[in-house]
Amino acid sequence: MEPDETIALALAEVGPQLRRHRVRRGVTLTALAAATGISKSTLSRLESGQRRPGLELLLPIVQALRISLDDVVQAAPQEGPFNQLKPQPWNGMVRLPLARQIGPIQAFKLVVPVGRAHPDPQSHDGRMWLYVLSGSLRLVLGEKDLQVRVGESAEFCTRVPHWFGNNCHEPAEAICLFGRQGEQIRPVVTPSTAGQSRDPAAATLPSTDTLYGEK
Repeated sequence: MEPDETIALALAEVGPQLRRHRVRRGVTLTALAAATGISKSTLSRLESGQRRPGLELLLPIVQALRISLDDVVQAAPQEGPFNQLKPQPWNGMVRLPLARQIGPIQAFKLVVPVGRAHPDPQSHDGRMWLYVLSGSLRLVLGEKDLQVRVGESAEFCTRVPHWFGNNCHEPAEAICLFGRQGEQIRPVVTPSTAGQSRDPAAATLPSTDTLYGEK
């Protein structure tokens, strides 16, 4: 890949990354405009990729959202097939990227520690698919409280308030794919190998694009 092309790809991802962080924190464009002094229309154009992300815009935005530039500016990918990506603390869990996150789909391994048992559901744009590798992952999804066990998978719209927990004696590990809203991956919660009754539709909820406020 040519240097100019990798830079263009990295810059194209800045706007969507800013929007994900803003929505995850529940900050509206109006509130962010007030906090940064940047007009709402400029912020909207920046998030949609219609405005080039310069430091004069990025610095006050990341400061207002309490994130770093590294959170929104992805390093240019290195040549070769191997990814040397480091574990990242993430909402009281650990996230290990499995792919360079330039593009619409993010792939990562999620480790949920023992004792994470107090739900704090959050919502944001996108859709997630996960497959449990070890332990038992507790998934609070809207009004549902589910256990996703080894060898089982789930898919859901992340606009539905959700939270990952673990009330077992060992960390739970899962492979996760996260995509922007509208990009759906088909597998859903599968029957338990122990023959326990499950609800396959429990984690396959309809899109709720109109249920939440300004994004």
